[in-house]
Amino acid sequence: MPVYQFICLACHLGFEKSISFKEYGTIPISCPHCQSSNVQRKIGKVRINRDAAHADDFSIDPAAFSELEEDPRSMGKMMRTMEEQTGEKFEPEFNEVIDRLEKGQTFEQIEKELPDINPPSSTLS
Repeated sequence: MPVYQFICLACHLGFEKSISFKEYGTIPISCPHCQSSNVQRKIGKVRINRDAAHADDFSIDPAAFSELEEDPRSMGKMMRTMEEQTGEKFEPEFNEVIDRLEKGQTFEQIEKELPDINPPSSTLS
């Protein structure tokens, strides 16, 4: 069963919850610390399996990735590079997000302008 990370917008504490694929987006999520239902899904670290020849293509410095959250253009560039280096083609909606990041839009702006591609957690109560 997948484990999803959340942040409580009331008490600002993070937590994890195991939710089946079938239940995701359909069950209410509340903070285990303060019981608030005002929570938001947090995207965790991404793991990519690589062969030995390409193992060092991406930086593993956590500080470098945390700085990306504050710099949409760099985040977009990193995501575009990841797509190119892995050979995986992203869905058109995801490419739209990358295009907007590369233009400097924040995640909040993108979520407001493209509500149909928000993760299901935005509809959780």
